[in-house]
Amino acid sequence: MKMKKVLQTMTVAALAATSLIGCSSGKEEGEAPVAPPAEEDRTPVTIQYWHAHADNQMEGLNFMIKEFQEKYPWITVEPVYQGAYGDLHKKLMAAVAAKDVPAVTNVEVASLPTFGDGGIFMDLNPYIKRDKLDTEDFAQGMFKAYSYEGKQYGFPLIVSSNVFIYNKTMFDQLGVTPPQTWDEIEPFAQKVSQKEGNNVTRYAFAVPGWDVWYSETWMRNGGGTPLTEDHKSGLDQEKSLKFIKKFKEWMDKGYMQMGYGKGASADMRQMFFDGKIGMVHHTSGQLKWYIENAGFEIGVSFPPGDENHISQIGGAGIAIMDMAPDNQKEAAWKFVQFMTSSEYNIRWADYSGYLPTRKSAINSQEGKDYFEKRPQYKAILDNIDNVVARPQYPPYPEAITNLTEALGKIILENMDVEAAFKEAAQKMNEVLDDY
Repeated sequence: MKMKKVLQTMTVAALAATSLIGCSSGKEEGEAPVAPPAEEDRTPVTIQYWHAHADNQMEGLNFMIKEFQEKYPWITVEPVYQGAYGDLHKKLMAAVAAKDVPAVTNVEVASLPTFGDGGIFMDLNPYIKRDKLDTEDFAQGMFKAYSYEGKQYGFPLIVSSNVFIYNKTMFDQLGVTPPQTWDEIEPFAQKVSQKEGNNVTRYAFAVPGWDVWYSETWMRNGGGTPLTEDHKSGLDQEKSLKFIKKFKEWMDKGYMQMGYGKGASADMRQMFFDGKIGMVHHTSGQLKWYIENAGFEIGVSFPPGDENHISQIGGAGIAIMDMAPDNQKEAAWKFVQFMTSSEYNIRWADYSGYLPTRKSAINSQEGKDYFEKRPQYKAILDNIDNVVARPQYPPYPEAITNLTEALGKIILENMDVEAAFKEAAQKMNEVLDDY
């Protein structure tokens, strides 16, 4: 199988190297579960955790590592910040090529199939079976997002979903609630949007055009798919085109704002704070920031559905490198379990601003107290089983960038939506066919 252009951040040479050395452990399909040590080895060991945690997550990370090392005093965890996800992924590839890898790492959710397919991450299933870990306690969409072709390559750690964040103060004054179906959008938008002549002074809602993560959700909720079961582009299918036709209609009527290009995210957020947009489709990972910075009450609503009613997972998980020494793998496995444990799930969510991932934590008294303090998160957790993975296929992250280009042509050049999506589908298939 050819492996070209799988990730924008990966070179062909690096990927070819990892396909050979990334499986150095010599494990084969159908192997027996990892045997437990006859006696727990407490020989001091140090593991590195390569991460992409932002500054506002570091207090929580330091707390978690301190708690972990109190429980496992013979394991020293060295956190190493490696930049944003793209930078982290590049450095992982270089580390594999140099045969000098960390034991544990973050991985952005859409990139997990590439690393798993390249044999870079360890399959956690043998450890899960050995230690009888209750994986059903995870929100299943979040958990399955870190598996590929039957292998569990990671656990969800900093999980977000895309949601509508709205000006609850404004909506209460107007007597409106966020739409839950596409049929409800038109009457909702008529009440919220405002015009002075041909000039829109307030949009009912905004959807980012700079990130396909949001458009994928709308496409799938309309019954379409960006990637077919036989790994071809679905952008030119009738149901996949349905959402963008509605977007064009809503933009032409002045109901919807869709930004694109440099500064578009900041512009959208400022317009929302200034009361020029009623609600924004954005990541739940920014929800804590919105709550702390808005001059009005913030509300949250799950994305409206038509044929489906899902939201896609964003953020990153935590994985173990397959090339790590066995003693580091045992320590890394303890660390991965600890970081994603039910016991610390709510505290980690509170520190990080990301979503809880454990059902038992969500239903605990600590979870109830958390949602009483942050009621906005309840709209997401009420739909927890509808938070699902993006399409999983190694070349997909690169291939779907053609959808971003199509959105730009529609927004900035007023290109016909069907022509733009058909062109994007053709370019997308060129990338997929080259895999």
